[in-house]
Order: sequence, then structure tokens, then C-alpha cells
Amino acid sequence: MKKFNIRKVLDGLTAVSSSSSSSATAQPGTPKENDVVQETLQSEHFQLCKTVRHGFPYQPSSMAFDPVQKILAVGTQTGALRLFGRAGVECYCQHESGAAVIQLQFLINEGALVSALADDSIHLWNLRQKIPAILHSLKFSRERITYCHLPFQSKWLYIGTERGNIHIVNVESFTLSGYVIMWNKAIELSTKTHPGPVVHISDNPMDEGKLLIGFECGVVVLWDLKSKKADYRYNYDEAIHSVAWHHEGKQFVCSHSDGTLTTWNVRAPAKPAQIITPHGKQPKDGKKPEPCKPILKVEYKTTRAGDPFMVLSGGLSYDTVGRRACLTVMHGKSTAVLEMDYPIVDFLTLCETPYPNDFQEPYAVVVLLEKDLVVIDLGQIGYPIFENPYPLTVHESPVTCCEYFADCPAELIPALYSVGSRQKRQGYSKKEWPISGGNWGQGAQSYPEIIITGHADGSIKFWDASALMLQVLYKLKTAKVFERARGKEEKGGTDIVEEDPFAIQTLSWCPESRMLCVAGVSAHIIIYRFSKQEVNTDVVQLLEVRMQCEFSDVDSPDPGGEQTPTLPTSGASSSPQESEPPTQPSTGSNSSDGPRDNIPCLQVRSSTLKQSPGYQVELVIQLVWVSGEPPQQITSLAINSSYGLVVFGNSNGLAVVDYLQKTLLFNMGTSELYSPSEPYQRQPHSPRKARQPSGALCDSNDGSNTSEDRCKSPTSARMSRKISSSSEQKPDLENSFQPFRAMTSRRRSVKDGTESSRMSLKSCVCRTKSAPNSYAKDNSFSRSRSSSVTSIDRESREAISSFHFCESFPRKADGLMNPSLLVGTTQGSVMMVALSLPPTGDQRLQQPVGISSCGTLVRLKGGILTMALLDAAGTLLPPSYEQWYDPNASDEEKEKNRRRRPASPPSSQEGQDSQYAVLCSEKQAKVVAMPSQTRVYKHNITETSFVLRADVVLMAGANCIACFCANGHIMTLSLPSLRPLLDVNYLPLTDMRIARTFCFSNLGQALYLTSPTEIQRITYSQETCDNLQEMLSELFTPVETPEAPNRGFFKGLFGGGAQSLDREDLFGETAAGKASRSLAQHIPGPGSMEGMKGAASGVVGDLARARIALDERGQKLGELEERTAAMMASAESFSKHAHDMMLKYKDKKWYQL
Repeated sequence: MKKFNIRKVLDGLTAVSSSSSSSATAQPGTPKENDVVQETLQSEHFQLCKTVRHGFPYQPSSMAFDPVQKILAVGTQTGALRLFGRAGVECYCQHESGAAVIQLQFLINEGALVSALADDSIHLWNLRQKIPAILHSLKFSRERITYCHLPFQSKWLYIGTERGNIHIVNVESFTLSGYVIMWNKAIELSTKTHPGPVVHISDNPMDEGKLLIGFECGVVVLWDLKSKKADYRYNYDEAIHSVAWHHEGKQFVCSHSDGTLTTWNVRAPAKPAQIITPHGKQPKDGKKPEPCKPILKVEYKTTRAGDPFMVLSGGLSYDTVGRRACLTVMHGKSTAVLEMDYPIVDFLTLCETPYPNDFQEPYAVVVLLEKDLVVIDLGQIGYPIFENPYPLTVHESPVTCCEYFADCPAELIPALYSVGSRQKRQGYSKKEWPISGGNWGQGAQSYPEIIITGHADGSIKFWDASALMLQVLYKLKTAKVFERARGKEEKGGTDIVEEDPFAIQTLSWCPESRMLCVAGVSAHIIIYRFSKQEVNTDVVQLLEVRMQCEFSDVDSPDPGGEQTPTLPTSGASSSPQESEPPTQPSTGSNSSDGPRDNIPCLQVRSSTLKQSPGYQVELVIQLVWVSGEPPQQITSLAINSSYGLVVFGNSNGLAVVDYLQKTLLFNMGTSELYSPSEPYQRQPHSPRKARQPSGALCDSNDGSNTSEDRCKSPTSARMSRKISSSSEQKPDLENSFQPFRAMTSRRRSVKDGTESSRMSLKSCVCRTKSAPNSYAKDNSFSRSRSSSVTSIDRESREAISSFHFCESFPRKADGLMNPSLLVGTTQGSVMMVALSLPPTGDQRLQQPVGISSCGTLVRLKGGILTMALLDAAGTLLPPSYEQWYDPNASDEEKEKNRRRRPASPPSSQEGQDSQYAVLCSEKQAKVVAMPSQTRVYKHNITETSFVLRADVVLMAGANCIACFCANGHIMTLSLPSLRPLLDVNYLPLTDMRIARTFCFSNLGQALYLTSPTEIQRITYSQETCDNLQEMLSELFTPVETPEAPNRGFFKGLFGGGAQSLDREDLFGETAAGKASRSLAQHIPGPGSMEGMKGAASGVVGDLARARIALDERGQKLGELEERTAAMMASAESFSKHAHDMMLKYKDKKWYQL
């Protein structure tokens, strides 16, 4: 595991870099009290390293199991190794080459593992340390590795190659033996063709001196190791895929490419004792059955009390096209075909004994699928599967968003677990999970951690991530709220996404109140409350919102936009469930002769919704189509339980919803949020640019302020066509403009809470907030700037990117703090919105909430990513929240639990700033003093790249900004002075999945999806890095190897028991000689001595340490010998040169020199 340490480096560079990138001097007029903030965070508190990886191994390719240690190893096509023990015991390591792992072999009960890779290298891993390391590697240069076999309790590894040869490696020293089995000696001399690669190697369970070699062409050879010749050769017409022995060593079974199994008696090589086609149709006339698909693997396991088990994968009939992959279990006369959800990569039968010459007593089958791991119980009727304790279902549906919460309220995890435990499937095996090796770490991390993942199918999963483990707590299916369209004809063409219309795009969660708000790709938002009681909801509360962006040319007397429909009056109220929309010319139309209007993308469920304990729907908000234009997707979202408000934004503007009163409070275009005192914001488009509008979220990563450098909106072309085609409506538009202005002014003051839930409030970018008669003087200003690239053009494509609820000073020089909302945009603007809340209790449910825009607070380069507030001492001021109460409990319990969190001190002394607003964009960070709104600190985070994710996090008792850049850098900045504390080039952005899922959390934790199926957790905390060894789980635990099977009196007297073989005499250097040096290169691993420091005590550990120490000593002696020889050659050369010099100057006088 690679660690990064920049301790004491950046502090020394801060003074130099601050002159160009950071401005920490106070602005004129700013009070000097900001110098009082004592910052405790230093670069010594930070270090970056990976911690653990969760989830299913991506693209698995091989598997192995240690039957004594009970550890499972999985190799992948990208060279990764994942090791699994009991629940919570996981380990990840990576081969540097990244080549696919083609085979794994445990040194059973030795704490070591051999991996064979597709680049023809083999590696020995030491598993006796918490972070496994490679002890030795051997790279073949003239042979391609196809198969490996390591007999139980043997140090000699057989390696089969593509050429058909077999080489032997000593796994202690990782050196090649001179003993080689050549393919031309193994097969019959009369054979004219090459037998193909070696596909199988195994020794006879009863005679270690006999080696069974399977070649791809169908030839199997029983090789006598002592006499170095073939005893028997078994020929079959079909290619071989695998071979399995009977434990008595008298029979073996081969699986073939035509779907047949052949059973051979060892001493009868002429023909198979039995040929069966498990899935072939048997013809009546005695002919050969029809060929089937290849049987890729077969295992033959015996039991003392009954019939043997034969387990195989593949072999299905060719007429079963489209059928899922199957595992077949043949036991006696019964054959069970078990269908799998994904293709089978490999399987292993788990047995009671590690000895191959004893009754195997199989009890389970581990099946490695392309996207799952299944363990089947062979001991129960029907072969049920075991309940998998590992967090392998991260990818059950593709992850679309991710959030990480460290140091949550302690009662949250038990609450989520209690409701999630009722969702578990039934029918699992009653036995304990059989992969039960290893021990948990003794970590000091005791705080609760929760990860929330949103998925493409609309599901949301809550995970317990405490103590470096991961366990699913609860799953929420948001798609249940909607009707499912069965076909394209039922959808009506209102979808804005072809696939996964319920996919989660973003979410906002309040851990204290347990309120959850999620936004989906179909421009829908669902608000959930947490309840421990089941309820039946007859009608789902629905609110439809009409958000539209219009553009017009103000040089002409008639704006060229679309006609504004007549707005309903305040008296036209309707409940959220009311199905009749306000009366409008094209409302709800979805006919073929007119554009779609007022239609949501999804249809909310009309039947009764049974809501189980857990998260239950409070309100559904849907954006609707507007005159044939689909709603823009939600780009930002926030919920506040103390205020009872949800705010969301997109490229058209933002809307605020009161989810207690179920009403829409505020619906405004982005440009309308700017203060009227800023003339460049009041003005609509300059005439030259009026026909190039854009209303989508755009990429502002380059930090440029010109609209030409921004990306184009995907809807700009459509919007331009709409504008140009609506010229015939111009006269009507002028008439309808006056009531629209009145409605806008009413929206910006105290709202009437009885507005229609389907109100058609248009966000209008192009109109000013002044009266219509003020157009004359504004036009002159517009013309004077029409030749330049103005900021007005940029605002036309501005989207909302961030929200933050707070208690602050909405207006400059305010003396009292009020509930406020910070709004950040993709163009780097930060605006303040003031909230006026009624008193709590019944008045809160009856009186309207007042909302007014307070104009721009500050501008930054790049889109705004995160915002926060600090008090005068530099302490973070989190948004206020309401304590959780069960919405279905009695009124007395509700009132007992419902209490609003006390806000910060309510006032500020005259002329003194009592807050800092922390603002971070894609390019820079700023700290602004409140309420004076003066910038006190600024730091340019990056010039050449852009920030993908930024969060204000708690770290070592203080706060800082953590940033992840697109160029792979992870950085932290102190607060409030924005000093760089950490800057590590960690992970270049290679996949948008990383950008979509990377998130920071408190206490130095972060995570991202490193593959479609795996979560990688990292830490940027020095303390966590220091304690990581203790926190990680142990794979190897000292266990006694089971006793060898008793040979019995008669077998010992008359022979017939297992025959042992002294392989050292055969394969050692004395008998076999040295192998060719050019065949393979030995590479010492990085963990040679470090690995043994953490080895377990006991004789085996001491022996292993001694072996490696001797090996290293031999290597050092060899290096010393080489150095000595080099020194001798150098000395001889020096002597020769000295002699030549002496001869040259021997007869010369001193004055001739």
C-alpha cells in the first residue's frame, strides 16, 4: 500500500506561493479581529493512503481456497487480488504489471499464495502480514504459462506451458529445477501432431510419484517421475477441459468439448470405462447422443456414507439458446441443474479434509460468477445457498451517486438496521458461512460512518461503514412511487431519458432529523420521512412545478419570446392531490397536433401505496414539460428540516417548496436573483447575442469569463427554434407582460400560501425587475455594450450548482441574523436569499413563508461547489435542524421530540463581523466576512485544471476545505486563512465514474468508485494512517493442520496405502542439475524481509523466516562475490595503467616532465 507523506514540506512553501496564489491580507475597512482566529491544523495532521476496498472484484478471472485457514482468494483480469475470510475480513492487493490472474494456488495452512499471470510470471505472496506483499517473482521469457499445480504439503510447483512442457519451481527459493517433462517424451513417438497446451496437472492421490498430465488435444499421460517415462497414455477424440481424480487413485474423470464426461480406469488406457453426456438427449437406436456445449470444469468428490458428488459447469444442450449459465450437481441417480444469474467464471467444491487421498466429504460449492459470488450448501435438500455476508451487491444496479457521512448520530445505524432486517430474503441455508478464516482488526475508530449510494434503478442503499467494514443496512426503492410503463406505446413519449428513468441523480440527507430528499433524472424529486411504523398511503402527495427559461430581443418593442400564459389568481387554490390543472390554452396537452405541455415525465402511482417501516414518501415534486420542451434535469438540491423547506435548481433557475404546507413558494430564473442595483444584471441580452440563448448546465472548468469559452447547451438549438417560431404571438405577449410583473413582485415578497400546486410560474431570464416603462433608459445601456462580450450573455446559460441553508445576515450591514439561503451558480456567482419563517406549531402550517432575493454576495472563477459558514472563532456553523420524531406516532410523542436546534447568537455588534462565509468553486476559494461582505482571504486552487469535488470537513478538531481536482490532486486548505496543508498527486481522472462518486467526509475519510463494482476508501488523516496496521484485519491465524488419514493395519501390512515420494531427490540441484538461466528470471519481491516481521509465531513461521533469511543471505553473498570480482578487475586495470606510466617516465629527468 503506497503512502504519501508531505509532512513539513508545504508549510515552508506557503510564504512563497501565497504571493501568487493566495491573498491573505485584509481588505480596507475590514476589522482586524480575523487575526484572532487560532488555526490548529498543520501539514503534520495530513497524510494520504488507501485503507480498504469493498464490493465485488471487478472482472474476476480465477479463484482458490485454503481449506484449513478457510480463506478465499479471487484474482481479476486487471491483476488485482481480493482475499476474503469471515464477515468483515477482506483484503485487496495488486500486481504491478496489471496482467490478468490466470490461476491461484494456496500453500495450504502456510500463509502464502502463488499467483500465475497472463504475462507468464508467477508470484509468491506472504499472507502472514496485514498488507500482503510479494516475496518472490519468476518471469518466464520463452514459455507461456497455461496451468499450475502445487501438491498439498509440497514445496515443488508444477508449471504447464503452451508448448506442452512441464517445468518445476521450488516455491521456497523460487528457482527452477533442472527436471523438465518435455512434451515429445510424454506423448507416443508415433504421434505426428503437437498435443497442444497443458490444460491439467495433478498427482495420483495414492502415489505422489505418478503425475497425470492432460493435453488440450484429448491425450492424457500418466508420467512416472522416478523413471522419467510415461506409464500409460489415454486417448480420446474430443478436446479436454479439466480432469478430476477419485480419492483412491484408481479412476479419474475428464470433461470434454462435446459435453461428455469420460471415466478412465488407471490401468485400462485402451478405452474409457464410461462415457456419459449429462445434458445430451439419448437416442433410442443406441447411437451417440447429440453433442452439447463444452463441460468447462468437473470435480469428483467422494463421501463415506453415500454416493460420490460430481459437480460440473457447462455441458448444456445447444438447443437451450438464451438459457442462463448452469451448475450441475450429480449425486447418485439424481441430477440437479442450478441456474445462475451470470456466466460462471470458476467454481470450487469445499471439502472437510485437505488430503486428496481421503474421503473428501464435500459440504459446499463456491461459484464465482462474472458479477456475483454464490455458495451452495450440498448438505441440505434442494441445495439452498448461504446468505452472503460480504458487501458484494454495491453494483446490483449501477451506482449513479454517492455520499459519505462520518461521525453520524449513534442511534442512526441501529434504527436503519432494524427496518432493513425485515427486507432480507428467506430460504437461505441454516448453516454458518463456510469461509470463516481470519480475525478482525483492533482499530481505535469507534465513530459511526454511513455511506449512501444511489442507483440506476431508482434504489438507494444505506451502508454501515464503521471500523473499515461495510454492511448493507437498508434499501429504499424510489420507483415504487411511480407507475411502471410496460411498453413504448404506454410511455407516451414524455420520457427525457431512454433508459433508467428512475435513476438517482443527487440526494440531500439530514442525519439528525432523518429527512431524505432525492432527485432523479426524470426531473422528479421525492421527499421522505423516517418512520418505524407501517402505513398505507391512499394518494401520494404530488406537486407539479413549471420551470421555463425564455429569451427575447429587447431592441424590438415586442420581445421575441413565447406567449406567457394567463396566470391563476391567488384565489384559484388547489390541494396537492388535485388533478385538474389551472385553466390554460395548452395545459396538459399531449396530443399529436400540439406540443406537450404541463405533463410530467413520470406518472405517479394512483393505487394505494403500502409503505413499510423505514423511509416513507412525504411529497413528490415533478417538473413538467413546457410547450413541447422537456424539463431540465435537477443540478442541485438541499433540504432543511428546521425550516421545512426543500430547494432545487437547474439550468432554468431555482424553486423553493414548503414540504410542510405542500406548496410552491418561489420559482425564479437565475438572473432574477441578481440585485437590481447591479446594472449589468438588470439588462437582458444585447441585441447581437439575442438569438444564441442557452439554458443548460455548462462546464465552467476553464475559469474563462467569456461565453465563447463555455460549452454549448444541448437544448440551445431547440430553444432558438422555439423563439423564432413564436413571432406571431408578439402582440399578445405585450398585453400579458403587465400581470406577469405583478405576480413576480408578489412572489418576491411574502407568498400567499394558497397558490395552485400546478402553478405555471415561468422563470424569465430576459425581463427586468423594474416596471415596464423603464425599458427606454435600459435600451440605451444595452446598445452601448452590444459590441462587447457582456456578462449578460453568460447569465443566459447559468445554472444553479450549490445551495446552503444557514442563519446569517442576508443583506449587507444587517444587524440581526435571519434564516437564509446561499445560492451558488455555474458561473461563480453567490447570491443570498432571505427567508421569513412563521412561528413554530400550528402557525407554521397555516401562515406563508416569506422569501426575497438579496442580490449577489461575491463572484468566483468557475462554478460554485460548496459553501459553509464559520463563526468569529473559526468554528463551523452547521445548518439548523429538527430532531427526529416518528411522523406516525401520537401527537404527544411528536411534540416531546420536536424541538428546533437553537440557532447561533442572534445579533452582531455595530461595525463588527461575526461570521465568515466560506465559498469554494472549481478554480478558487474565498472567505468573506459577514455582514460587511468584505473578502478577507482568497486562494487560487488551480490554474490548469478544475476542482471536481470540494467539502468543508472536520479534521483533528478543526475545519478545513478538502478538494479533489481533475488532474488527480487531493488538496486541503486551512480555515479561515486558506493555507495549503496537503497537495498530493493521487489519482488522475480516468473515468467520469470517479468524478461522479468521489466524496469527502469528516475525520479524514473519503471514498470513490474505483470500478463499476468496487468502492475504494482512502484517508487523508495522519492519525488514521499511523493506526492503519492495527485497524486492518488479519488473514492468517495459527491453526493445526488436520492429521493425515490412517492407512489401516492391512494396508500397512500388505501395501496399497498412499505412496510418498522424496521430491528433493528428484528435483533438487544434485539430481536434476541447474535449469537454463534464459528460461526464467528471478525477481526478489519488495516484501522479502518486511513480510516476515509480521509473521505469526510457531515452528512454521520460524522455518519460513529462516528460509527467507537464508535465501537473502545467499543473494547477498552472490552480490558480494560479483562486487569482489569487479573490484579485482578494477585493481588489475589500475595496476596495468600504473606500470605503463612508470615505463613512460622511467628515464626522464625531473625537469623533462
